[in-house]
Amino acid sequence: STACLNILMIAFIGTSAMAQEVPESPYGPNDEIGALNLLDEDKVLDAVKLVTEGKVYRLGMVVNENTAAFRHRYFHVETSQPETGTAGANKFTYVDDKLIGWTGVGSQINGLAHYGKNNVHYNGHKVEDFLTVTGVKKLGLEKLPPIVTRGVLLDMREHFDQDIIKEGTVFTVKDIEEVLKKENIEIRKGDVVLFYTGWTQLMGKDNERYLAGGPGIGTEAARYLGKKGVVAVGADNWSFEAVPHENSEVSFPVNQMMATDYGVQVLENILVDELAKDEVWEFLFVLGHPLYEGSTQVQINPVAIK
Repeated sequence: STACLNILMIAFIGTSAMAQEVPESPYGPNDEIGALNLLDEDKVLDAVKLVTEGKVYRLGMVVNENTAAFRHRYFHVETSQPETGTAGANKFTYVDDKLIGWTGVGSQINGLAHYGKNNVHYNGHKVEDFLTVTGVKKLGLEKLPPIVTRGVLLDMREHFDQDIIKEGTVFTVKDIEEVLKKENIEIRKGDVVLFYTGWTQLMGKDNERYLAGGPGIGTEAARYLGKKGVVAVGADNWSFEAVPHENSEVSFPVNQMMATDYGVQVLENILVDELAKDEVWEFLFVLGHPLYEGSTQVQINPVAIK
């Protein structure tokens, strides 16, 4: 009917307009890794120079079935002995694991296939074109190289003088620059930038509050970091950005912007307490994530080395 045709046309025009709102990648129409194109051998060699003590910091959290997770997500490990007998004269035995649940539980990387704008993702890739029940055909995390570069930690707890920064607190460009000045560092192209908010202290103690909101950067700071040429951003909470948002009419605008506008990977629930305790504000950041083909997010255990 004419009415149905009009509805379809409106939907098509809306999707097309939204596709135009997602900018083309500066790395070409086939690009699927975004800002990670900025990493090269020189960035690695520069970052390695930051290693002066050889101290290694684990930034990933332990995950189990009680780990607080976003909305529908859960995680469970099922362990068994598929073959209970022994093999050979040495009586060889083994134990296997089965993972049941969602990959977005605990410390995680959220790739460019995870966040979109009206079902249009980084570099104009549309969900209808790349989503299948067995994984995405574009922007999958298996496309990403290992991330080895300079890492930067911004201690926002110290800046706001709060052990656990209040939910909805928006980190502005002014806040970021004041912390950078105090820590005597700068943000450079190719960096991974992490924020310390104290929020993971709530996990397992007050999961209801933990999952209801959190502090983080706003859209102004997101543009600032994107234009700086960072390759990944992260925080020690589940949302990365401020929740409730500074503008109640939008939903997760920072995560959306980092992915669709700048091709920046978002890291969540990253444990940086020990780094902050030792006042390690810049370090060698290393991440080799699971290469599940077609995945949009996976659990990670990044490493910082000082």
